[in-house]
Amino acid sequence: MSKGRVCLAYSGLDTSTILKYLVLEGYTVVAYLANVGQDEDWAEVEKKALYLGAEKMVIRDLQKEFVEEIVHRAIQCNAIYEDRYLLGTSLARPIIAREQVRVAKEENCTILSHGCTGKGNDQVRFELAFYALLPTCEILAPWRMPEFIEKFKGRADLLRFAEEHKIPVSSSPKAPWSMDSNLVHCSYEAGALEQVDYTPPKELWTQTIDPEDAPDKPYHFTIFFEKGIPVKVVTEDKKEVTDSLELFLLLNKIGHDHGVGRIDIVENRFIGLKSRGCYDTPGLTIARLAHIDLEGLVLDSRVRELRDQFCTISWSRQLYNGMYFSPEREFIENSIVFSQENVNGKVRMMAYKGQAYVLGRSSESSNLYSEEDASMDSLSTFSPMDTTGFIAINAIRLKKYGAQKEKDGKPLTEV
Repeated sequence: MSKGRVCLAYSGLDTSTILKYLVLEGYTVVAYLANVGQDEDWAEVEKKALYLGAEKMVIRDLQKEFVEEIVHRAIQCNAIYEDRYLLGTSLARPIIAREQVRVAKEENCTILSHGCTGKGNDQVRFELAFYALLPTCEILAPWRMPEFIEKFKGRADLLRFAEEHKIPVSSSPKAPWSMDSNLVHCSYEAGALEQVDYTPPKELWTQTIDPEDAPDKPYHFTIFFEKGIPVKVVTEDKKEVTDSLELFLLLNKIGHDHGVGRIDIVENRFIGLKSRGCYDTPGLTIARLAHIDLEGLVLDSRVRELRDQFCTISWSRQLYNGMYFSPEREFIENSIVFSQENVNGKVRMMAYKGQAYVLGRSSESSNLYSEEDASMDSLSTFSPMDTTGFIAINAIRLKKYGAQKEKDGKPLTEV
């Protein structure tokens, strides 16, 4: 008799081992894999899962909803974690987890399982999502089960188990680091990269070519935005792309071909550990730069200040920490959407040797910028003399502060 029906998030060697392990332990396993833009042999994945004993293999193409529901919102709020990381891994997790719950319901699975390690962020992201989406679910996390950890102390044990149970393992040499990719980015962690002073070799990067090898000629293109969302890209050869997924893939290609979007960082994981990660994120790096530039033209300064302080940091941390399916994320997103009402226009750009550059921007939906007001040669709408009173009023409290510091024997001149 089966111990229960398990919906397992399935992909590589670890989850192939987990699948077989669960089958041998007496569980009925439905394997699930989300297509979020990673490079996979989908037919081979299904064949392998069924060979290992899965009752069924479910593969879902989630690329478009990934772009439209998550990536677009990340662009609207200029999402970033610790000033550098564009959240490529974190962004995909809510979509993957939500579909896994849907599959579990369709297949009458009451147990959800994944292959996340006990030291990473993903275990938190998936399980918080599972509990929010299916509060009654049971979760099997093998890499936190003592009996599983005792049996599999490292990759050698996994390979030994694979050999014993005739689990197909890739014959290609394993890279000395782990990789996780989707249509937003590819991450590289662990192994040789745990030495934080180790310089990644050229062959590590898969989503961008080395900037030194990029074309010597810059590439020009224009991104059009509506309400903060990229809706059209026109290339220098006049090609127009408007489909949300195809547009993002085009920005990825431009970034890839010109080496745009690489970072190598040490970040703070939610669970308290520091980790070193290398990421190449070509399309999102370009889209974010263009969006920030357009906001400079059309967004009210105080709204932008509050959005940056409140929405950008909070939404990014919510995604990173696995709090996507939370009331605070819904609350934040209402503010993000409101802030983007007038973020309409186009940004002309250039990609060249590892960088993207803004060449110009324009918009017809905002009158916040006035060339006449800004001109040093015009006095018709704004006179420099008007600032005398403005400065005097703003100086009142500063004068009092300076006087108090003098009185306290701590004059500001000595700071």
